[in-house]
Amino acid sequence: MTSLRRLDRLSRTGALELLGSVPVGRLAFTHQALPAVRPVNHLVEGETIVVRLTEGAAIAAAAGHDGVVVAFEADSIDPATQLGWSVIVVGTARLLGDEPAARRYRARLRPWLAGPADEVLTICADVVTGYRMVAAEPADDAARADAGTAA
Repeated sequence: MTSLRRLDRLSRTGALELLGSVPVGRLAFTHQALPAVRPVNHLVEGETIVVRLTEGAAIAAAAGHDGVVVAFEADSIDPATQLGWSVIVVGTARLLGDEPAARRYRARLRPWLAGPADEVLTICADVVTGYRMVAAEPADDAARADAGTAA
């Protein structure tokens, strides 16, 4: 197999489908004026990412019901071939105030940590960027150089 790779951009729909196909993602937000990243289990419903929060989660106070801008990332990269995909969503995260919907999500998302996990966070997928890393041939580099798009 070739050691060369290229990134193929995913469609918005394809990126969200891949995001929903893995059980773990990373939630990036600002905490005490610094970047914070937490691994979380999640689900994707339409264009919304849903995360169940444990009591005292740092993001809960920041998000509140007014919302805060966050990034959410998930990927699947094969360590042997270094092929796979990565999706990043930027959007507004809010605590879900709709109790029947929150109850439904709590039933579907099992917390990893012990203790209460009653808050449900939703992230609106405002900006979705996804790439699939695929094997490339030397001709791919030459074609990009000819087109003036070589990195």
